[in-house]
Amino acid sequence: MITVGLTGGIGSGKTLISEIFNRLGIPVFNADYEARKIMNSNEDVIVQIEKEFGDDIYNTEGINRKKLAAIIFENESALKKINSIVHPKVRESFINWSNEKTSFSYVIEEAAILFESNAHKELDITINVHTDELIRINRVVERDQVPIEAVKSRMKNQLTDEERISLSDYTIYNDGKRMVLPQVLEIHQKILNRRK
Repeated sequence: MITVGLTGGIGSGKTLISEIFNRLGIPVFNADYEARKIMNSNEDVIVQIEKEFGDDIYNTEGINRKKLAAIIFENESALKKINSIVHPKVRESFINWSNEKTSFSYVIEEAAILFESNAHKELDITINVHTDELIRINRVVERDQVPIEAVKSRMKNQLTDEERISLSDYTIYNDGKRMVLPQVLEIHQKILNRRK
């Protein structure tokens, strides 16, 4: 079975592309969703996060995501710390999950920090979703109801578009000029052909 990583900058439309692959019958593992789940349910992780960021990083709903985001997106060492706590658990979950999917031709791991976390080194193929920066900023401002500065701050912690494109095997252009479905279908076929 082939393992595929799907990534892209914040607001690039990774989830949309994942949904298309999913409709083609390809299982998709959402690493960001899994990370959130782990931060709220894994006792070992909770203890480490509280030790690092204080007891008040959790509230009655679980981890205070706004507070954590405000800390990690302004502090590179804090971002590295949270990734070092959560990322190994996410990898473990992905491996266990993909071991249950061996009847499929391939599976996808959707992750915002696929390259930054070095997860791509454990995958066979990588796909990048590219969208112009201005479109991405506007999407995130609207989606998350946050100021432009907050979005730009998050972007600073991700690779540039050029870096992601150069590191990826395939790039899907979700720029409003090119239709994404034909691009997804072409990559889907190439992966299936590689399996044969």
